[in-house]
Amino acid sequence: MDYTLPEFLAHAIALEREAAERYLELADMMEAHRNDPVAQLFRDMVRYSRLHHDSIVERAGTIALPALGAWEYQWREPPEAGGDEAFDYTLNAYDALRYARENEVRAMDYYAGVGQGSSDPEVKRLAAEFAAEETEHVEAIEDWLARTERPSATWAADPHRER
Repeated sequence: MDYTLPEFLAHAIALEREAAERYLELADMMEAHRNDPVAQLFRDMVRYSRLHHDSIVERAGTIALPALGAWEYQWREPPEAGGDEAFDYTLNAYDALRYARENEVRAMDYYAGVGQGSSDPEVKRLAAEFAAEETEHVEAIEDWLARTERPSATWAADPHRER
Protein backbone atom coordinates (compact mmCIF):
# COMPACT_ATOMS: atom_id res chain seq x y z
CA MET A 1 0.00 0.00 0.00
CA ASP A 2 1.37 3.37 -0.99
CA TYR A 3 0.06 5.59 1.79
CA THR A 4 -0.32 9.32 1.61
CA LEU A 5 1.19 11.07 4.64
CA PRO A 6 -2.25 11.63 6.26
CA GLU A 7 -3.19 7.96 5.74
CA PHE A 8 0.09 6.77 7.21
CA LEU A 9 -0.21 9.02 10.25
CA ALA A 10 -3.80 7.88 10.85
CA HIS A 11 -2.66 4.24 10.75
CA ALA A 12 0.32 4.90 13.03
CA ILE A 13 -1.87 6.68 15.59
CA ALA A 14 -4.34 3.78 15.62
CA LEU A 15 -1.51 1.26 15.90
CA GLU A 16 0.04 2.97 18.93
CA ARG A 17 -3.34 3.48 20.62
CA GLU A 18 -4.13 -0.23 20.23
CA ALA A 19 -0.66 -1.22 21.45
CA ALA A 20 -1.08 0.84 24.63
CA GLU A 21 -4.44 -0.78 25.32
CA ARG A 22 -3.06 -4.27 24.77
CA TYR A 23 -0.01 -3.68 26.97
CA LEU A 24 -2.25 -2.32 29.72
CA GLU A 25 -4.28 -5.54 29.60
CA LEU A 26 -1.08 -7.62 29.76
CA ALA A 27 0.25 -5.55 32.67
CA ASP A 28 -2.98 -6.04 34.61
CA MET A 29 -2.86 -9.76 33.92
CA MET A 30 0.74 -10.08 35.09
CA GLU A 31 -0.11 -8.12 38.26
CA ALA A 32 -3.01 -10.47 38.93
CA HIS A 33 -0.49 -13.33 38.75
CA ARG A 34 1.86 -11.37 41.05
CA ASN A 35 4.55 -11.17 38.42
CA ASP A 36 5.38 -7.58 39.24
CA PRO A 37 8.63 -7.25 37.22
CA VAL A 38 6.94 -8.28 33.96
CA ALA A 39 3.87 -6.20 34.84
CA GLN A 40 6.19 -3.20 35.18
CA LEU A 41 7.78 -3.96 31.80
CA PHE A 42 4.33 -3.93 30.21
CA ARG A 43 3.46 -0.68 32.01
CA ASP A 44 6.66 0.79 30.57
CA MET A 45 5.52 -0.41 27.13
CA VAL A 46 2.16 1.31 27.72
CA ARG A 47 4.03 4.53 28.48
CA TYR A 48 6.24 4.17 25.37
CA SER A 49 3.23 3.48 23.16
CA ARG A 50 1.39 6.50 24.55
CA LEU A 51 4.45 8.72 24.12
CA HIS A 52 4.85 7.52 20.54
CA HIS A 53 1.11 8.06 19.93
CA ASP A 54 1.30 11.60 21.30
CA SER A 55 4.43 12.33 19.27
CA ILE A 56 2.69 11.20 16.06
CA VAL A 57 -0.39 13.30 16.88
CA GLU A 58 1.92 16.28 17.45
CA ARG A 59 3.74 15.64 14.14
CA ALA A 60 0.39 15.49 12.36
CA GLY A 61 -0.29 19.01 13.66
CA THR A 62 -2.79 20.64 11.35
CA ILE A 63 -2.74 17.89 8.70
CA ALA A 64 -6.29 16.70 8.11
CA LEU A 65 -6.18 12.99 8.91
CA PRO A 66 -8.77 10.65 7.45
CA ALA A 67 -11.34 9.34 9.91
CA LEU A 68 -10.96 5.65 9.17
CA GLY A 69 -13.43 3.03 10.27
CA ALA A 70 -12.04 -0.23 11.63
CA TRP A 71 -12.77 -1.90 8.27
CA GLU A 72 -10.75 0.73 6.38
CA TYR A 73 -7.35 0.09 7.97
CA GLN A 74 -4.86 -1.59 5.68
CA TRP A 75 -4.33 -4.55 8.00
CA ARG A 76 -6.42 -7.47 9.18
CA GLU A 77 -5.59 -6.68 12.79
CA PRO A 78 -3.41 -3.91 14.20
CA PRO A 79 0.24 -5.01 13.98
CA GLU A 80 0.85 -4.57 17.71
CA ALA A 81 -2.30 -6.36 18.77
CA GLY A 82 -2.21 -10.03 17.86
CA GLY A 83 -5.05 -12.42 18.48
CA ASP A 84 -6.86 -12.77 21.77
CA GLU A 85 -5.56 -16.30 22.30
CA ALA A 86 -2.85 -14.89 24.56
CA PHE A 87 -5.41 -13.45 26.97
CA ASP A 88 -5.92 -16.61 28.96
CA TYR A 89 -5.95 -16.20 32.73
CA THR A 90 -3.29 -18.94 32.95
CA LEU A 91 -0.83 -17.02 30.76
CA ASN A 92 2.66 -17.20 32.25
CA ALA A 93 5.29 -14.48 32.07
CA TYR A 94 7.39 -16.22 29.42
CA ASP A 95 4.46 -16.68 27.04
CA ALA A 96 3.25 -13.12 27.69
CA LEU A 97 6.68 -11.86 26.70
CA ARG A 98 6.71 -14.05 23.58
CA TYR A 99 3.29 -12.70 22.66
CA ALA A 100 4.51 -9.11 23.14
CA ARG A 101 7.63 -9.82 21.07
CA GLU A 102 5.51 -11.19 18.22
CA ASN A 103 3.38 -8.03 18.30
CA GLU A 104 6.43 -5.77 18.23
CA VAL A 105 7.94 -7.74 15.35
CA ARG A 106 4.68 -7.34 13.40
CA ALA A 107 4.76 -3.59 14.06
CA MET A 108 8.42 -3.39 13.01
CA ASP A 109 7.67 -5.33 9.82
CA TYR A 110 4.58 -3.21 9.15
CA TYR A 111 6.48 0.06 9.37
CA ALA A 112 9.41 -1.29 7.35
CA GLY A 113 7.01 -2.51 4.65
CA VAL A 114 5.21 0.82 4.51
CA GLY A 115 8.54 2.60 4.11
CA GLN A 116 9.69 0.28 1.34
CA GLY A 117 6.41 0.53 -0.53
CA SER A 118 5.93 4.26 -0.30
CA SER A 119 6.60 6.80 -3.01
CA ASP A 120 6.29 9.67 -0.50
CA PRO A 121 9.71 10.66 0.90
CA GLU A 122 8.22 11.82 4.23
CA VAL A 123 6.30 8.57 4.68
CA LYS A 124 9.51 6.65 3.86
CA ARG A 125 11.45 8.66 6.45
CA LEU A 126 8.84 8.37 9.20
CA ALA A 127 8.20 4.68 8.55
CA ALA A 128 11.94 3.94 8.81
CA GLU A 129 12.13 5.93 12.06
CA PHE A 130 9.11 4.10 13.50
CA ALA A 131 10.51 0.71 12.41
CA ALA A 132 13.75 1.53 14.26
CA GLU A 133 11.78 2.35 17.42
CA GLU A 134 9.93 -0.97 17.16
CA THR A 135 13.28 -2.73 16.73
CA GLU A 136 14.36 -1.28 20.07
CA HIS A 137 11.17 -2.65 21.65
CA VAL A 138 11.84 -6.11 20.18
CA GLU A 139 15.37 -6.06 21.60
CA ALA A 140 14.14 -5.00 25.05
CA ILE A 141 11.62 -7.82 25.13
CA GLU A 142 14.22 -10.32 23.92
CA ASP A 143 16.41 -9.26 26.86
CA TRP A 144 13.49 -9.98 29.19
CA LEU A 145 12.84 -13.33 27.54
CA ALA A 146 16.47 -14.33 28.07
CA ARG A 147 16.11 -13.62 31.80
CA THR A 148 12.68 -15.22 32.23
CA GLU A 149 12.27 -18.84 33.19
CA ARG A 150 10.76 -20.90 30.42
CA PRO A 151 7.76 -22.87 31.66
CA SER A 152 7.85 -26.64 31.55
CA ALA A 153 5.26 -28.36 29.40
CA THR A 154 2.17 -29.37 31.30
CA TRP A 155 0.74 -32.85 31.13
CA ALA A 156 -2.19 -31.63 29.01
CA ALA A 157 0.19 -29.96 26.53
CA ASP A 158 2.52 -32.98 26.26
CA PRO A 159 2.28 -34.18 22.64
CA HIS A 160 3.55 -37.65 23.65
CA ARG A 161 0.90 -38.50 26.22
CA GLU A 162 -1.70 -41.09 25.35
CA ARG A 163 -5.05 -39.73 24.32
